[in-house]
Amino acid sequence: MLGPSAHTDTFTRDNLPPADQWPDFLLDGFDYPDHLNIGVELTDAMVEKGHGDRTALIGNGRRRTYKELSDWTNRLAHALVDDLKVKPGNRVLIRSANNPAMVAAWLAVTKVGAVAVNTMPMLRKGELSKIVDKAEITHALCDTRLMDEMTACAKTSKFLKTVVGFDGTSNHDAELDRLALEKPVRFEAVKTGRDDVALLGFTSGTTGSPKATMHFHRDILIIADGYAREVLNVQPDDVFVGSPPLAFTFGLGGLAVFPLRFGAAAALLENASPPNLIEIIEKFRATVCFTAPTAYRVMLQAIDEGADLSSLRAAVSAGETLPAPIYEEWMEKTGKPMLDGIGATEMLHIFITNRFDDHRPACTGRPVTGYEARVIGEDGKDMPRGQIGRLAVRGPTGCRYMADPRQADYVTDGWNVTGDAFSMDEDGYLHFAARNDDMIVSAGYNIAGPEVEAALLAHPDVAECAVVGVADDARGQIVQAHVVLRAGTDGGAAMAKLLQDHVKATIAPYKYPRSVVFTDALPKTESGKIQRFRLKEE
Repeated sequence: MLGPSAHTDTFTRDNLPPADQWPDFLLDGFDYPDHLNIGVELTDAMVEKGHGDRTALIGNGRRRTYKELSDWTNRLAHALVDDLKVKPGNRVLIRSANNPAMVAAWLAVTKVGAVAVNTMPMLRKGELSKIVDKAEITHALCDTRLMDEMTACAKTSKFLKTVVGFDGTSNHDAELDRLALEKPVRFEAVKTGRDDVALLGFTSGTTGSPKATMHFHRDILIIADGYAREVLNVQPDDVFVGSPPLAFTFGLGGLAVFPLRFGAAAALLENASPPNLIEIIEKFRATVCFTAPTAYRVMLQAIDEGADLSSLRAAVSAGETLPAPIYEEWMEKTGKPMLDGIGATEMLHIFITNRFDDHRPACTGRPVTGYEARVIGEDGKDMPRGQIGRLAVRGPTGCRYMADPRQADYVTDGWNVTGDAFSMDEDGYLHFAARNDDMIVSAGYNIAGPEVEAALLAHPDVAECAVVGVADDARGQIVQAHVVLRAGTDGGAAMAKLLQDHVKATIAPYKYPRSVVFTDALPKTESGKIQRFRLKEE
């Protein structure tokens, strides 16, 4: 039974999946009042608890206290309501790199009762348009440095009518900033219901249109009051750093929700390359880091060269499987465990993890308190211990796709079936085996092969193509494109570079094929279906 709603625009509640397709929600221990607003909980409520003078956000050359963040988001909220006419339940897209202004925009959107849709700065017009159309987004808040693709999207959209720029630097000299400048620092936040949708997290999957995962206000508190409290034991003197985009639920949790829930600080980087991460860890004596194994490999080399990462008490690894040698070398050089874990956009954040006092190499660990996990076969029955099957989980968070028939594929008999292949040992510890689908995981990014193929096929010189993931020491996997060119076209290094640049200009640049293989023909079945598994074998 859903609780009360404050949404006057009922689009998200109207497009929740049918009740009989919901997973089982195990909510014991996560009791929240009927009315709950995550924006208030992470700002105004923290000031009331005495954290007003503590640093909340660090970024772009400035520190901002909880009181400053509260005032800032309240002024922005006034601008959203008074000037931009945002109504409770409206979907508001936010486009920015990781910086304090993006966090402030997200919190302001939640305070006015709207539904935030955080997006990565690398997305192009076509990708943004799919999101806008799917969620019927009416408003967009965009870092002024990233306006070109956003305005191009708005020009052809029948839904998106208002695009407003904000200054992602520390100058606060853009339209939204100027609208907010003279507003009061107090704002009466909308009394959203705990079961009102607060966040739409988009995940592309491997085929078809993007899927929108729907997360309530209570869900966002649950991941903090569950994983962050139990596993990380977050304290007010913690400083969080990391590389995942705030547009990913993994990044939003680790770099915004978790620190702000407990009065800690987040140091945000627009370019979170491993060298930049190392620099900020040393500068601010960061204590908790979220990044992928590829970045930790670079950090280990930096330790040998004199980098001081001794302030880190928690190194959280997710996004791709953690190789045992990296775990073991980290333990050897720091004396502290690396916390491997697995999460999903559908589940909002990490639900299986190692712990400080319970960790093993080449092991993902045990479920976070409140979650249950099984390894099942195609018949839905538990697999024998030690045998590989499909991972099924349930707990206080779970999959709710917005108006999407694929909900029935993800949820089976009340369990979320994540698309990952795992085994469970005799002691109940879970071990990752592989993805069940053809998703390419490169340096922590999920890349859908068909999307890259579509971009390549848009080039006039490409006749056919197939994209697969191939192993790579540095990135885990890279995108490899097997391309059949049109007759009379030369398939040399210049053509490979031309196609790579074409993909970068068509979709998010990180998705481009780092390897291009030219071939006369692709392997196919008698019915004409491309046999990608043969390309992987080669």
